[in-house]
Amino acid sequence: MTEVRIAPVRWGVLGAANIALKKVIPGMKKSALADVVAIASRDIAKARTAANELGIPRAYGSYQELIDDPDIEAVYIPLPNHLHVPWSIRAAERGKHVLCEKPIALTAKEARQLLEVRDKTGVKIGEAFMVRTHPQWLRVKEIVASGRIGELRLISGHFSYYRRDPADIRSRVEWGGGALMDVGCYPITISRWLFGAEPIEVVGLIDRDSDMKIDRLTSGLLRFERGQATFSCAMQLVAYQAVQIFGTTGRIAASFHSTPGDEARILVDDGSDLRGGGIETITFDLVDQFSLQADRFSEAIRGVGIVPVSLEDAMGNMSVIDALFRSAESHGWERPGS
Repeated sequence: MTEVRIAPVRWGVLGAANIALKKVIPGMKKSALADVVAIASRDIAKARTAANELGIPRAYGSYQELIDDPDIEAVYIPLPNHLHVPWSIRAAERGKHVLCEKPIALTAKEARQLLEVRDKTGVKIGEAFMVRTHPQWLRVKEIVASGRIGELRLISGHFSYYRRDPADIRSRVEWGGGALMDVGCYPITISRWLFGAEPIEVVGLIDRDSDMKIDRLTSGLLRFERGQATFSCAMQLVAYQAVQIFGTTGRIAASFHSTPGDEARILVDDGSDLRGGGIETITFDLVDQFSLQADRFSEAIRGVGIVPVSLEDAMGNMSVIDALFRSAESHGWERPGS
């Protein structure tokens, strides 16, 4: 088979957030398909410092200057959640493809604006869920589809860390802060993806910080036609993450994501005994998940492959999050998208 060679996509980065500087841009720079040529910050000194440290040719003192640069084909947006949709729209209207951090919007209704601008401009717009391009999760998807663990019935996840800082953008309710938007979105997207369906209804329980009003501990139950998904997420608990995937005859254990440079592994249990005598450990080569994310989105821009997490998929995730917030207020089951 002839290997398809594509020209690297010229990327700009809107914002100098930590995730961009420490994880995503270093990962993109390892990609042969992504060329990071510019970074923007509202503070030009911050943009220049980041550009110098990361070897980026151009620095801009405003987001608008970057998206006005005709040399840039695509932008990565790691801005605070409330700025995702406005700047994604502005970039798309300037003809830029957009890879926007999760969650892509504050609500599913807000995210719908992106569908309209995507269809009008013809650009690619996707949500940056790097777990969906990691070999670990692609293998989990294959194992579930193969029937090795029987019929999928239950997914149980937990994702937490401790950070209580009023100055942190994740501590601002009006900016889309809180545990559910920050890390609860991971078990939701994994559950929807593995079941290959949207939940019929959901119920949520939320404990809010008394001062900042953000959800600091959230639990959710999602009912699918073929099974259930449960999860808990927190931003004022010990750091921990785990996923258990239960079928009628077997089980898979995994983590949502690994630190670049760490070995990823999953455990596949055939259910033969409670002591784990039937467990197989599957390990994966060291990869940078942010580099893989850049590869897949750049390929989609060049017409090779598809956007890994489409706008329709992102809206489905936001609909579940919306319903969980409604459920916490109504104290009952809510239907996503209603």
